[in-house]
Amino acid sequence: MTVTDDVLLVHGGTPLEGEIRVRGAKNLVPKAMVAALLGSAPSRLRNVPDIRDVRVVRGLLQLHGVTVRPGEEPGELLLDPSHVESANVADIDAHAGSSRIPILFCGPLLHRLGHAFIPGLGGCDIGGRPIDFHFEVLRQFGATIEKRADGQYLEAPQRLRGTKITLPYPSVGATEQVLLTAVLAEGVTELSNAAVEPEIEDLICVLQKMGAIIAMDTDRTIRITGVDKLGGYTHAALPDRLEAASWASAALATEGNIYIRGAQQRSMMTFLNTYRKVGGAFEIDDEGIRFWHPGGQLKSIALETDVHPGFQTDWQQPLVVALTQATGLSIVHETVYESRLGFTSALNQMGAHIQLYRECLGGSDCRFGQRNFLHSAVVSGPTKLQGADLVIPDLRGGFSYLIAALAAQGTSRVHGIDLINRGYENFMDKLVSLGAKVELPGKAALS
Repeated sequence: MTVTDDVLLVHGGTPLEGEIRVRGAKNLVPKAMVAALLGSAPSRLRNVPDIRDVRVVRGLLQLHGVTVRPGEEPGELLLDPSHVESANVADIDAHAGSSRIPILFCGPLLHRLGHAFIPGLGGCDIGGRPIDFHFEVLRQFGATIEKRADGQYLEAPQRLRGTKITLPYPSVGATEQVLLTAVLAEGVTELSNAAVEPEIEDLICVLQKMGAIIAMDTDRTIRITGVDKLGGYTHAALPDRLEAASWASAALATEGNIYIRGAQQRSMMTFLNTYRKVGGAFEIDDEGIRFWHPGGQLKSIALETDVHPGFQTDWQQPLVVALTQATGLSIVHETVYESRLGFTSALNQMGAHIQLYRECLGGSDCRFGQRNFLHSAVVSGPTKLQGADLVIPDLRGGFSYLIAALAAQGTSRVHGIDLINRGYENFMDKLVSLGAKVELPGKAALS
């Protein structure tokens, strides 16, 4: 991996203590912004974090004629889709590689303009997230797709039509694609084996506020009755449970104490159960959750990731850092992304004892257990971590490296920290407020 210039020096060994705030979920806010494209009236989105994915979608919306401006309160966006228009291919292409979210523009643009162009897509390299299924879904709705050198060109010769779709896996992205396309399609769309994450439910709430008719059954089936027209919405995004869990794991790994304002129990119940089993402590009030290391030894556990309501794959990497400090052997079975355990090689470089296996070390159904991927881990602890040179591989792995550097003795050089800005708002300011000893090379210490 190429070592980048955005480097953070982390002087480890200091517990993180203090208070931070989490705002709207990275996995909801950009999608709610895309949903505004479907409306015939302006929308108001609250609790918006200042992260790179939001800035990417804002730029793409503005290229297509949507007016996006800040509201009166912090974290508020006003989105006016009154004058949606075709964007210049070169301008759209300038965003290629920066995010996977452009794929979700397809349905709304087909409804509003009759055509769409989608450039090459980026995102974290944590395993296969093929976009072919997105295009197959759009074909089922009646879109035609032409592959070109610079991306995919889509057309809707006539109004898109509702259809029956069964997902081979409850993919969040594919579920979002169906929702954003089906709401204005003619007739009824039935989506089986859908993702039901809290962020999906919140997107459904946004669309229902706009005038959509969407029913969720208990068997992962979502039925969408298409309507002729949608209006705008006013909505406060649900808090980011994935960011909250990352900071909770940081409190555990550094023997710290962090109050996370905005964290909510309901969307984190599975994480909270696991946190308590490991030996972490937490206290919930109406404004947030306090997480801390109560002293004594942490306990090893057996853990399997799964789609909601299981243990989220995005919670796994930060918690594994804390598990390096637990007594005994912890077993982690990653069932969602086949390459998500690759980040552990750097932890071993820092002194952790983590062995990866191709076998399924757990009883849950696995997407790739017979395909020779290193997707199970045995973590032996506790081990003392030492500072090292680290190159951030992806968003959650990157924050996990940050946690490891904060928990380690000595100084770490963490390269590629800008990637963390994709999903963690003002993380540098939050680190400083929690007492972390960090500095940018050539500049004064930030703590």
